Amino acid sequence: MFQTALKRSRELCIIAASATLIACSSSSNDDNFTPQPEYLPIATPTVSLPPDVGTLSLLAQTFDLGDVGYQQREFFIEGTASAFTNTDELGSDGFWALEPAEQATYKTRIVVYSPIDPADFSGIVHQEWLNVTAGFGTPPSYGTGQIEMRRSGAVWVGVSAQLIGIEGSDRSLAPLHLKAVNPERYASLQHPGDAFSYDMFSQVAQAIRNPGDIDPLGGLNAEYIIAYGESQSAGRLTTHANGIQPLYNAFDGYMIHSRGDGASPISQEPQTSIPAPDAPLIRTDTTVPIMTFETETDVVFLGYAAARQDDTEMIVTWEVAGSAHGDTYTFISGRGDKNGAPEFASVIEEPSIAGFITCDKPMNNGPQHYHFNAAVRALDEWVTEGKLPVHSPRLEINNDNSNYIYDELGNALGGMRSAYVDAPSAVLRGEPNTGASFCRLFGTTALFSAEQMASLYVDEAGYVNAVTAATNDAVAKGYLLPEDGEAIIAWAPSQWRSQTGGG
Repeated sequence: MFQTALKRSRELCIIAASATLIACSSSSNDDNFTPQPEYLPIATPTVSLPPDVGTLSLLAQTFDLGDVGYQQREFFIEGTASAFTNTDELGSDGFWALEPAEQATYKTRIVVYSPIDPADFSGIVHQEWLNVTAGFGTPPSYGTGQIEMRRSGAVWVGVSAQLIGIEGSDRSLAPLHLKAVNPERYASLQHPGDAFSYDMFSQVAQAIRNPGDIDPLGGLNAEYIIAYGESQSAGRLTTHANGIQPLYNAFDGYMIHSRGDGASPISQEPQTSIPAPDAPLIRTDTTVPIMTFETETDVVFLGYAAARQDDTEMIVTWEVAGSAHGDTYTFISGRGDKNGAPEFASVIEEPSIAGFITCDKPMNNGPQHYHFNAAVRALDEWVTEGKLPVHSPRLEINNDNSNYIYDELGNALGGMRSAYVDAPSAVLRGEPNTGASFCRLFGTTALFSAEQMASLYVDEAGYVNAVTAATNDAVAKGYLLPEDGEAIIAWAPSQWRSQTGGG
């Protein structure tokens, strides 16, 4: 498969100490050899342990990872990183020609979740660009897909790639950036600015792939590293995939999770400002698989519709009906999900994130996490086996891209579907909520009344049968994983009773 060939090309590449490019060669007897691109070497950073003061800071889960066979560790990463500049005009096609520019020293941190038993490791690393929109680093892709990441045996690595995660911002929701949470532990961290973040993120992959005296994976062999990033971090990965990956070949695949219509700047103040063009596509000559995962909020209300592109052998987009950019599972209930139990399939009306953020309407409590689990597995198989993910129908939107086309119950048509919209117990939308500022990203949930449930399904058996049929259809199409489908079906009787008051 193509990824085996890519791994072989890496093994054949000889990095000359005084050279600036990787020189690749092949046997003259191999008539079918295809010359590999030449890549710049990635600088190898220094890995160290944080001081023994307090504990690592990351809002990820509320249970002990040891209960599910995982362990967490934190490392400091430091070195010299490059900013970048363009050598040609930046087009909306994503074919960006960049080169390294100014350099600066940095020191940041990473958090590693790995199987306690080395035999459980799959060989895959999911490296997530921590999101800093709240003014501190959070792991929303891990929060959404952590069940599949762990049951697959992957290592997850969270990277504090951006300045705000370390130093904070005047617009932070709370003073939870690293130097505020634990000044002694994180005092030595140094971030030169987000223009250098792309190279910093690549250097973390280098430290994982080619460990020195301190190995972030504790002796585990990383065969594949897949870059993850959600929302603002998805914009960062869009820029990385279009401009940085062609220079360094740092990653074996990308999960661009919930991007809007834009991409992050190539460089920004205090360095020279180099903005990305509006609504850029993913460049179609990518040599690694790139999956874009989109919710209803992303496609219409954050404008991704302007950047839609056809699937190829190397680019796939999933669009999910009934989902929102942020939802109850990712930010509330999922933080306690150890093993994907059926109760995490529930649909409830919850307007608040633990009193921290309160919206005027209940937040979306839809199926994003189940579809994202399927996406995690599909991308893993695409990267490791060359198995192309299933095609996702596009969500149906009106002519000016301003809204969805809804069914008679109020749920969006089209897209990747499940029982949440095809045998629904609620109207689940990605539309902007109101209230606190972030509520615009959290969508809405409106549960059906007992009378409406009865009019749709007659009784519990009718509802369970409808959920079972819709779920089995989604599993058969590859939109859901079988084990998650079982959880959804198992919860259906409880969902009926919670909304109707009886059997």
